[in-house]
Amino acid sequence: MRTGRTGRATAATGAVLGAVLAALLLGGCGADGKPAAQRTEPIATADGSSPGTPSAPPAGTPSAPAPRDPTTPGPGPTATAPPSSPRATSPSTTLVRVTRSGGFAGRTGTLVIGEDGSWSRLDGRADEVGRGKLTAPQLGTLRAALREADFARLPRTSKSGTVFDGFTYAFAYGGFEVATGDGSVPMALTRVLDALPPFED
Repeated sequence: MRTGRTGRATAATGAVLGAVLAALLLGGCGADGKPAAQRTEPIATADGSSPGTPSAPPAGTPSAPAPRDPTTPGPGPTATAPPSSPRATSPSTTLVRVTRSGGFAGRTGTLVIGEDGSWSRLDGRADEVGRGKLTAPQLGTLRAALREADFARLPRTSKSGTVFDGFTYAFAYGGFEVATGDGSVPMALTRVLDALPPFED
């Protein structure tokens, strides 16, 4: 009788242990019967993405600039325009212009007098070789002589007399041009010549 009881107790104990082992094994497996450690499916997060998978940035987020290739030369320095050099300027508004040519040396020179009395002396190539400014009394004398000359009534050319190695003059004033020469210069133009700055230093 004792042997039968012992056998039944041993069988019951084995059944209990078997049930415990089955529960432990089934607790570590998924619905497909595989252990959790062997699963390959990603676990979804709260936003539906899988952990470790980069998600697209939200709309409106600026993207980072692409890195520059170190072998590609960058933009060169910005070129700047060189500063302009100052230039000699003649009077902005011309009052009278007188050109003298001839003489013993056969030279040509021009005086350009501005409305404000500033003047420039030009050589035969029209290069500036001198400049200055008339005083207020000098400018007043020149203006009076120009008005009294009455260019509108003067002959365009007056060269009746001939002077050996003399000068010829060309006047431009008030829209009129008059040419004359030593020996035939009208008295009115003589006063204009006397009121001009010198043709040479």
